[in-house]
Amino acid sequence: MRTCEEPRPPNGQSPIALAAGQSEYGFAEKVVEGMFIVVNSITIKIHSKAFHASFELWQLQGYSVNPNWQQSDLRLTRITDPQRGEVLTFKELTWQTLRIEADATDNGDQDPVTTPLRLITNQGRIQISLKRRTKDCNVVASKLMFLLDDLLWVLTDSQLKAMMKYAESLSEAMEKSAQQRKSLAPESVQVTPPAPSAQQSWAQPFGASPSPSSIGQYFDKHDMKESSYHLLISRLDLHICDDSHTREAGALKHGMLGGAIQLTFRRMAFDYYPFHRAGDACKHWVRYSEAMETRGQWARKLVSDFQSKIEKL
Repeated sequence: MRTCEEPRPPNGQSPIALAAGQSEYGFAEKVVEGMFIVVNSITIKIHSKAFHASFELWQLQGYSVNPNWQQSDLRLTRITDPQRGEVLTFKELTWQTLRIEADATDNGDQDPVTTPLRLITNQGRIQISLKRRTKDCNVVASKLMFLLDDLLWVLTDSQLKAMMKYAESLSEAMEKSAQQRKSLAPESVQVTPPAPSAQQSWAQPFGASPSPSSIGQYFDKHDMKESSYHLLISRLDLHICDDSHTREAGALKHGMLGGAIQLTFRRMAFDYYPFHRAGDACKHWVRYSEAMETRGQWARKLVSDFQSKIEKL
């Protein structure tokens, strides 16, 4: 993989649907979604103008799950609402070992002397929720949860500086991509209900014909109001060591030993909502609390003041 200087245009319709000669969510999509994938090892290499990185995964498994993240009948792994013209699907990826390594490129803007960044983790999983339109299979919203167990990470100060520079080099491309998605996002999604078909019965449980109201309630319970990304680490032991003495001549000779700091985090979580509008409600957030109401009132007041100033101009 290689980072782009300018973001590419959207992918458009699903290639599975186009290859099957259909324009809406149908049989071909459901067959592909129902596949159980097992891969012994995967290596992904990423090249950027400032650094190159590699991701190695062992014993990767990918499969469909129900909204409670349990393996079950495939017909229970999707929720289709004909009134909205949308479908929810749920996936889970698991692996035994993950190895991440990053290093500066020769022609990058990094320092001449850099230390490669390395991270090795044990078992982990990714939970993916997708909301798509049934008429063209385009993704309306998504939710990605990256779950890790106990994690031990030893970092030197040079690796920490390098990691910050790597993140800075990616921020520009990520900002351009986010601006493109925001510009293409509709102000309000107006969905035209598709014509009823026999394929819609695949989304119903055994021997049940729920009414449209019950389908809508079940859909609302597991719906993604907006795209979001989440990282949850059960326990993180972070050791930051000073390795400056290894780069300075005569440091050990004069007894100049580096220091170290140890940080332990339990149930550390990061939640990112890239397309949340200022002043909008936050009650659908994963870790919503009453304390956010104060922040919401403050944000709505700022938006109101800004709009009034624009109207005067």
